[in-house]
Amino acid sequence: MLSPLRKLLGHEDKFHDLLEASAEEALASTKLLANYLQRSAAYVAASDLDDFIQSRRKDKKIMRQISEELAKTFVTPFEREDIEALSVALYRLPKTVEKIVERLSIYPGKLPREGFQRQTELMVRAAETVAFMVKQLRGGTHMEKIAEAQDKLQWTEGEADKVMLALIKELYHGDCAAKELVILQDLYEMAEKIIDRCRDAGNVVVQIVLKHS
Repeated sequence: MLSPLRKLLGHEDKFHDLLEASAEEALASTKLLANYLQRSAAYVAASDLDDFIQSRRKDKKIMRQISEELAKTFVTPFEREDIEALSVALYRLPKTVEKIVERLSIYPGKLPREGFQRQTELMVRAAETVAFMVKQLRGGTHMEKIAEAQDKLQWTEGEADKVMLALIKELYHGDCAAKELVILQDLYEMAEKIIDRCRDAGNVVVQIVLKHS
């Protein structure tokens, strides 16, 4: 069982607050992408990018706050390098989402929404699991809960790989032009990368819990 972290912080929860806020922002960005793909519009307009940019900026601000707190705080809830690693891993989620939406905003063809929607369902599930894992760091937790959450992440990652392979197979066997095939394959792979980012963040949480168990 994880040692009570509040004793180390002197009842200060600032790092937990910031990391949880970062995880929630990462989750919000994936949900935002899922909502945009469900809209009736033919594509994501360039003007819609602002919502995703703002989400990424919020998370970047949180990451900067974490760095500032590390610089002026003597006692931290767990190792400084682990706090930094988790902060960076969480920030990469909204950053990758923003990159996908940038590509979608300039894509000239008709977007195959059904395939992307399946991918976004899985990325939202993965981001929800990561947010849950980060919250478990507050005050101590059982390794069993973290291990169960990590199993969910691994299952989601496996499903995402299957979905991406099926989508690419459909492209290869379809009649789309070569340029469209390359563009869509790149978009599918970028979407799958978000789930990889979730896995990376989850792995950092697991490492932290193992060190303090």
